[in-house]
Amino acid sequence: MTARTPGQVGRNLGRVGVLIVGGLVLAACSGGPADVPTSTVPATAGSDKAGPPDPAVPPAWPLTGVPSDAVDDRPALAVKIENLPQARPQTGLEQADMVWEEVVEGGITRFVAVYHSQAPETVGPVRSVRPMDPAIVGPTHGLLAFSGGQPPFVEAVRDAGIQTIVHDDGDDGFFLKKGKRAPHNLFGTPADLWAQADDDRTAPPTQLRHVRVPGQGTATTTGAPLSLLDVKLTFASRAQWVWDAEQAAFLRNEGTTPAVSSDGTRLSAQNVVVLGVEVRDTQFKDPAGTPVPETLLVGSGEGLVASGGKHVAVAWSQESVEEPLVLMGPDGEPVLLEQGVTWVELVPREGGSWKVS
Repeated sequence: MTARTPGQVGRNLGRVGVLIVGGLVLAACSGGPADVPTSTVPATAGSDKAGPPDPAVPPAWPLTGVPSDAVDDRPALAVKIENLPQARPQTGLEQADMVWEEVVEGGITRFVAVYHSQAPETVGPVRSVRPMDPAIVGPTHGLLAFSGGQPPFVEAVRDAGIQTIVHDDGDDGFFLKKGKRAPHNLFGTPADLWAQADDDRTAPPTQLRHVRVPGQGTATTTGAPLSLLDVKLTFASRAQWVWDAEQAAFLRNEGTTPAVSSDGTRLSAQNVVVLGVEVRDTQFKDPAGTPVPETLLVGSGEGLVASGGKHVAVAWSQESVEEPLVLMGPDGEPVLLEQGVTWVELVPREGGSWKVS
């Protein structure tokens, strides 16, 4: 078993080349129809005609890299989902393209579930916004649905170019679920949330990079074997990811308890990204008087990517709240994920850690 704290991983990684996140680089690996490259074979000597075009690369869902005959032009929809024990099992997490786990006040965690390729009937329980959400959702240029939040946090999301859909503002798409106690009873209907999108909201740009050929991800081809990824986020929050070769996916545990959705589906991911992050006090407090922390994503750090039953150390960076996260491998090259769902664990550098075995 190998144990690492966020500040101890990948000391020999080179400095991250932030500028490598240019559009041409991203377009080379995955994305929607606008990312499909076309080329022609150069004309042979003495010929005034170009050769036949190369076969077109099929479009892929920008958040998962999964090929599709057609990619929906709707924007990405992010929803704040609660993760207290009273909120489990949650609804709709199993259909998210990406899920980010963030530390909030009191050592608990909350999810930012991002939907695009799939549309669950309902999602929830829906909770409030936090100060790190602009950097998580901003690069998608889409929508963020949440219950409410302190005014500076809400304004920061809007300043990042994200359209907000807020229950406390009377926006549509929310309902109180019978049989659930407040505040764990607020749920959302994605179809109604998407229906409120501004006319200029379209499909998200590529976020993380995915392979075009399954089984060729960076961790899968160059990483060390991994059967268990044990992530300690705080004294009160711990997630485990268990590799299941038959399903070709990592299965999630809350602590050591299997994590499932409300319909009994085991929560899983093809990729798990662990980021060692700085967490600071915002000087704000929640209604109970507990300090509200902020995870800093605009910056850089070290982490880990797990795909295909293997793992590799990475260096991460984010240039601004509107630019996507960049992952670089030990060889200084961009990290490629396997096609499919990705969960991102935001692990505090102080107090957090992860182990692989």
